[in-house]
Amino acid sequence: MDYEVIICFETHVELHTATKLFCDCAVEYGAPPNSHICPVCTGQPGALPVLNKKAVEYCVRAGLALNCEINRNSRFARKNYFYPDLPKGYQISQYELPFCENGFLEIADGNGGFYPVGIKRIHLEEDAGKLVHSAESLEKAEHSLVDYNRACVPLLEIVGDHLRNPLRSIEQARMYLEKLRQTLRYIEISECIIEKGQFRCDVNISLRPKGSKNFGNRTEIKNMASFRFISEALEYEIKRQTEILDSGGEILQETRLFDEQKKITLPMRSKENAPDYRYFPDPDLIEVELETDFIEKIRTNLPELPDQKLKRFIEEFGISRKDAIILTRDKNVADYFIEGSQFAHDQKKYLRWILKELFKLLNEANSVITDCKISPRDFAELINFITQNQITEPVGRDVLSEMFQTGRQPGVIIKEKGLQIIQDDSALERIVDEIFGKNPEPVALVQAGQLKTLEFLIGQVMRETKGKANPNKVREIMLQKLSK
Repeated sequence: MDYEVIICFETHVELHTATKLFCDCAVEYGAPPNSHICPVCTGQPGALPVLNKKAVEYCVRAGLALNCEINRNSRFARKNYFYPDLPKGYQISQYELPFCENGFLEIADGNGGFYPVGIKRIHLEEDAGKLVHSAESLEKAEHSLVDYNRACVPLLEIVGDHLRNPLRSIEQARMYLEKLRQTLRYIEISECIIEKGQFRCDVNISLRPKGSKNFGNRTEIKNMASFRFISEALEYEIKRQTEILDSGGEILQETRLFDEQKKITLPMRSKENAPDYRYFPDPDLIEVELETDFIEKIRTNLPELPDQKLKRFIEEFGISRKDAIILTRDKNVADYFIEGSQFAHDQKKYLRWILKELFKLLNEANSVITDCKISPRDFAELINFITQNQITEPVGRDVLSEMFQTGRQPGVIIKEKGLQIIQDDSALERIVDEIFGKNPEPVALVQAGQLKTLEFLIGQVMRETKGKANPNKVREIMLQKLSK
């Protein structure tokens, strides 16, 4: 039987605020364990939470960027469950009245159009602490320690809508997560660094016979922190659920974990529903009322979103859609291009060198554009030296490599090392004569009509001059000499 796949994500995003959601403790990744805690975030009796306004602003900003309705009245609730890293025995979250509802995020539909993936709600909640086990494998651990630094760090939970345009394939799921992460980074509410736990997902997946309107029982795969592992987990779950349904079995509604080594999902517990958490309004926090001016100010100051920037790059700079997608994938790369483009005389060459040469150096160094020592202006200046025939492209690559290592300006490196193009035609002619004398056979082949061999001879001149000869000028001199 053919089945339709229904995929929804519950995505948790750590907000980039200076302090925690309900106290003044600093948010600092990698700080010594339990160095940023207080009576509020460790749940001491009598300690009262105070809401972080910046976290609310970031939540509304996310809602606007993801086309949500913003609820002017919102409320926090207590979500009750017991776990060692949850010091209060409950999590302050939202239930009936979240800040944002009924949104969508457009992804490519593969036919030149867009598919609006439904977003049911976006709410604000506090994170739990972190368990640190004495061994990599929980089964082998003799003990576990608790670090409460992460407790009460502000989280967004972005919940997909299985009733309104859910994801229908693994490919769509990956596109959605990549676009969601890109959007959140663009609006600068989170760095969304997966390795730091700032962007993690719970995956809900169910199958139903094609054409059916009823939903099958779903399974939830917890705490996925890698796009590759998410794809592998979904692939396994689709196969597992298909085999169960084909054999006449029933899918249990449960929570499962993904074994990254065996690439399978394993049962964790039966899936909780809202009644299991015994939600009720938090008595220590009053209902939040958002003023219209507060919401509109956030809307007005919303940064340019990825699709808007993509369109502008294509229209304003005449960039191909393929190159524009690469440039706008990371906001920092897009900003780098924009800042340097105003100084570049040849913007197409400037773009080509970013995509090919600069990206190559960044990849080799396992680095990102924000760590690059080369300023956008200096990068554009290097391209201008090449465009104005003051240095050759091979020399330009060497200069770029030194700039990447040291951050020095291109003009300083070029002048210090005497890398300017040889402008003396008579000097080039003498070098060409020397190369011809050393390579009589290739010269004879060119004279016999095999012009491809000319590239070899030009290469010998470039090697002799250490890349400081203009290859077009060398070609011209060679052809003149060989035509006599």
